[in-house]
Amino acid sequence: MHTRTLGSDLEVSAIGLGAMGMSQSYGPNPGDRDAMIAVVRGAVERGVTFFDTAEVYGPYVNEELVGEAIAPLRDQVVIATKFGWHIEDGRSVGLDSRPEQINRVADASLRRLQTDTLDLFYQHRVDPDVPIEEVADAVGELVQAGKVRHFGLSEAAAGTIRRAHAVHPVTAVQSEYSLWTRDPEPEVLPTCGELGIGFVPFSPLGKGFLTGTVTPATQFDSSDVRASIPRFTADNRSANQALVEYVTRLARAKDAAPGQIALAWLLAQHPWIVPIPGTRRIERVEENAAATQIPLSADELADLNDLAARIGVQGDRYNEHHMSLVGH
Repeated sequence: MHTRTLGSDLEVSAIGLGAMGMSQSYGPNPGDRDAMIAVVRGAVERGVTFFDTAEVYGPYVNEELVGEAIAPLRDQVVIATKFGWHIEDGRSVGLDSRPEQINRVADASLRRLQTDTLDLFYQHRVDPDVPIEEVADAVGELVQAGKVRHFGLSEAAAGTIRRAHAVHPVTAVQSEYSLWTRDPEPEVLPTCGELGIGFVPFSPLGKGFLTGTVTPATQFDSSDVRASIPRFTADNRSANQALVEYVTRLARAKDAAPGQIALAWLLAQHPWIVPIPGTRRIERVEENAAATQIPLSADELADLNDLAARIGVQGDRYNEHHMSLVGH
């Protein structure tokens, strides 16, 4: 797999792996931890070098899983993790990006990930109670101490990105972005392009919708986050079906999978975009990695953009509570 560069010098595989779903959010959690470790290691064997986790996934168990998986391969991979939550009794109960909390989280993440340095340390959500300048300064001190290599932001607005970057260089911004979630396009992507910041789309496959495996008839387990997302109600899935049907037809014409088309579309937007699709299966890792080999013509890209703009998307991407935590 070819590589891309986030910021000035963080070189990663063109497609990474989001590990969150190995520990939470998408139905009953896998009981076989060894199988998940094998998927992470198998991804490295297939050229994936960029792995995304966070203390809040689990909480904590996802970092521990990733740490164990990559321990023998540490010099081959880039690890991104995140801070910014107040966690009590095994669940997040609010935001906390105070400098002392950032320091605590960094030390704990280093232990769980079995490493001396966090390659990329994101603020998971912008904390309105802590000036972003203080956050950037705190992470900058961790960089000076050798505990962190690069600073990132997640779901931050363009103005916040600029303010943070003025204090300490922001290497990457991570936000939801896909054919059916275009929120970063008006302001965030131009800001990243102007400032030389990489962009890391999470949920690049629309939480599975753009793979064609989710239909209006799909029943979600109560532990599946999609059961509480407005965009995934049965009515909204029906309304949004036209986009995935078009993607599926294009994929068939190219002897590709629908998810590969969705990832190829993202890769074609900018050379500094690195999607991080998540999966629990090595065959999906292989499929996603192969998306780097799917060429899309200018006409095909334009048709995808025109269709997405014309039909729109029904339903918010988060419930009301989670929507209140993004875009600050």
